[in-house]
Amino acid sequence: MDIQLTERLLRILLLAEKEMKASNCQSILPIHLLIACLEERTGVLGEIFLKVNIDLDKLRSSANEVSQTAARKEFLEWPVSIHVFDALAEAANIMKRYNQIYLNEGHLLKALIKMELLDEFLSEENEQIILSLGTTSRDMITNLQNYTFPEVPHRNIRRVTQADNGKITRFMEEHFAGGWVDTIKIALLQDNPSIYMALGENEEILGFAGFDIVDNKRNYFGPMGVVHSCRNKGIGFSLLHHCLKEMKEIGYGYAIIGGAGPIEFYEKACNAVAIPSS
Repeated sequence: MDIQLTERLLRILLLAEKEMKASNCQSILPIHLLIACLEERTGVLGEIFLKVNIDLDKLRSSANEVSQTAARKEFLEWPVSIHVFDALAEAANIMKRYNQIYLNEGHLLKALIKMELLDEFLSEENEQIILSLGTTSRDMITNLQNYTFPEVPHRNIRRVTQADNGKITRFMEEHFAGGWVDTIKIALLQDNPSIYMALGENEEILGFAGFDIVDNKRNYFGPMGVVHSCRNKGIGFSLLHHCLKEMKEIGYGYAIIGGAGPIEFYEKACNAVAIPSS
């Protein structure tokens, strides 16, 4: 599989490998991944650990009793069971459907649960908790009061003007889903909408970001998107900080990042944390 892993998923695979060895298995099984996710406890996994109320010692006892078939495959540097390999392939498909470029723990958990590979170890209630907290977009929050703004790698960013309305609308319709397109079209009806675009050498649009444009919500960053071919080049990071800096200048003490899909990106980019689910 030609994919990239988030740092958190990489740590989960390393933890799963330790669980594999501790249970005297020859390959990583679904239960090892479940234990590793609960042990990781960073990001939304910490919230999941508190709410599912699962005894890890009992899970490990179950792992020692799981019968393992001889068939296995290699995933990067790890030996994994056929079921785990198939789940990782499905997780990659989920990642692509979300138009993302990094495989994360949410994609993997969703695949494991949807393929019924954890039914033996999780109640239906706990599966729903995991799906709700760990596999869907979450609102996040970042404190702007004492925030130190970093240097950004992409400088050609400017606010959208009325003269850009047709250009940004065509860009949105070509690259992004209907919900975001509608949000931008409605925002463009304002006199001076808080929409910014990142431009390339030929003034082509590479990405966009906005704040205070979703349902008249204040202190609200998003949506933001970068064309697929230009991702992982610092454009999203630059757009994010361009908007956050103006939000701070307006007087906002914090910013809500609405419906963040790649949670780990915002954790690393601006120290954002997921708002706990009620």
